[in-house]
Amino acid sequence: MGEGEPVSTSARYLTPPVSGAGDAWAAEAAAGGRRGTQEILGAGEVAAPGQVADLLGVEWGAPVVERRRIMYLDGEPCELTHTYYPVEIARGTALAVTSKIKGGAVRLLAELGHVGVTAREDVAARLPTESERRSLSLGASEPVLELARLTSAADGRPIQADVMVMASRGQGLRYEIRIG
Repeated sequence: MGEGEPVSTSARYLTPPVSGAGDAWAAEAAAGGRRGTQEILGAGEVAAPGQVADLLGVEWGAPVVERRRIMYLDGEPCELTHTYYPVEIARGTALAVTSKIKGGAVRLLAELGHVGVTAREDVAARLPTESERRSLSLGASEPVLELARLTSAADGRPIQADVMVMASRGQGLRYEIRIG
């Protein structure tokens, strides 16, 4: 990771924010002297795609609640984020509605009694689909990073799955691991 490149740490996205705090994406961008915004593209019940079904431990095609967003850094698209929740957690809540959630989804999940205590992330580099290329304003041969995250409760029950597709240019990921 070169000097001046943005570095994302996942922990800030997994912990419910303190009361009155803004969204984690905007805070992370601001800490680097940049402006992070997001647009919610849609929300509601969908049939679980295979990867998501495997993460959440549901049948392929089973209903799940999905929130789709595009993230911007200094006004430029940089990430497509699809977040999925089991229907028994999210149905009928603000998670299933196309609007911002005051305090963020992690705070709402905690209020609903669903606190993540473990997260597993898998990261892969690949070429984007045509739709991803257009949405992220990528060149014809620019790769993306795909990060798939599963957040689970203390009892091991999956509460959230994220599939994020990021422009790889200037992207850095940092993982801090505590042992013991």
